[in-house]
Amino acid sequence: MSTSPATGQRSRMPNPLPFLPEMAEVGQGLHKALQNGVIPPTTIGLLQLRAGQLLGSTYFAVRETGNLRGRGESEERITAVATWRDATCFTAAERVALELVEAVLTPNPSGERVPDELYARASAHYDDKAMWSLIMAIAHIGFFTPAALIAKPIPGMPPGRNYSE
Repeated sequence: MSTSPATGQRSRMPNPLPFLPEMAEVGQGLHKALQNGVIPPTTIGLLQLRAGQLLGSTYFAVRETGNLRGRGESEERITAVATWRDATCFTAAERVALELVEAVLTPNPSGERVPDELYARASAHYDDKAMWSLIMAIAHIGFFTPAALIAKPIPGMPPGRNYSE
């Protein structure tokens, strides 16, 4: 098993690529879709950090926090993602992206997860291409969620080295 030198933590499962090499193509396609320049990388990182928090995934939370720091994002904004609703440091477009990811990942016992009103607010900030890019940013997390929660890759380790061998 691969072990994190810093924490001694181990993943539950081996790297999936020897078993399912096609995953690399799917993952690369999702990454490429996120890098189309339509949505700022910081917005994608904030959205994906919030998704990691909602999912209870240390792997996603550590990865996205590190990515945001690497882009020069402030500690205030990174920390405030957990309480974004009353934080004043996010733009209106970032706020609606955070609201969308919460709506998609959180059950709504009183109605649809993404009501028309939320969609209307989002589409006021994002055109059709940008909306599809936001959807792909959420889909990216959705695609890797089972691996993050079941296989438990080692937080902070680079891809391919965060699974047991």
